[in-house]
Amino acid sequence: MSVELLPVQHVAAVEAANEVAWLVEGLWPEQGVGFLGGHPKSCKSWLALDVALSVATCTPVVGRYRVQRGGSVLVFAAEDSPAMVRARFAAMAAARGIDLAEVPIQLVLENSLRLESEVDQARLRATLEELRPVLLVLDPFVRMTRIDENSAQEVSRVLAHLRDLQRSLGIAILVVHHVRKSAGNGGLALRGSGDFWAWSDTNLYLARKQTGLELSIEHRSASTPEPVLLELADEVPGPYLRTRERDADEGGQASLRDRVLAYLAAQTGASRQESIRDAVRARMQNVVDVLRELEQAGDIERTPLGWHVALTTESGETEAGSAEAQPAEG
Repeated sequence: MSVELLPVQHVAAVEAANEVAWLVEGLWPEQGVGFLGGHPKSCKSWLALDVALSVATCTPVVGRYRVQRGGSVLVFAAEDSPAMVRARFAAMAAARGIDLAEVPIQLVLENSLRLESEVDQARLRATLEELRPVLLVLDPFVRMTRIDENSAQEVSRVLAHLRDLQRSLGIAILVVHHVRKSAGNGGLALRGSGDFWAWSDTNLYLARKQTGLELSIEHRSASTPEPVLLELADEVPGPYLRTRERDADEGGQASLRDRVLAYLAAQTGASRQESIRDAVRARMQNVVDVLRELEQAGDIERTPLGWHVALTTESGETEAGSAEAQPAEG
């Protein structure tokens, strides 16, 4: 009895991957799946609707992230009435000078949708095949299943179905979900099984900080940008989300470059990269990029013991010399 071989191909013959194709530049990949996570009352639904409206109208998400591929959107808001969702969309559209009647967004009116149910799975697929949206928004996950969120087996079945929808229909899927009570942003912050995080191409996290509402972004195939501040603008004709610049007097919220320089200036000796990263609470790659930038500008120097603020001689040259001649550690 012959056994069919698995298809294989030499690695060099595999077609090279292109750069990330974005649905929303820097925020959500084209045909990407993932979660928008946050604690209760952190404006998760507002941001999900903002993304939906932006994709449907090719206008920037929260006034910042450009839409690269617009198209129709299907939204299932399981916790809000259709009238409330319409009111939110109407306020956001009016703030952008858009007629809501011209926006290609459809709302699912079903009272209950169970993603683990074969019947509901078939109904959802048929609806998507009929409407052919570029984006499906499901808000929130907990209202669309009766599975145990901590069971990897049960979670993986539901997520496998959503991934199959994404691949077979060529759509992006954004699912609103809660995070753990004591979770920070990123990693395994999403509540429940680790399969939630492993499944995602992109995750967005909203958190209320002393400085306001903060959006963090986590990509599988692209670099992680610095968090941005958002605010819910309460203006006529109604509230909508927008980005907010950090105030100059917000403690510890200066640019990463300024925070790194201020930390090094306060030290009596050299500091290693790990200590700097922990002090400024940023990604290591971002810290490394800033250290190189400051070094090239002559503001800091690298020694065998780590980094410190540049000391200049009377001639204006630094005492430690160029980092090119220094050991790479630190």
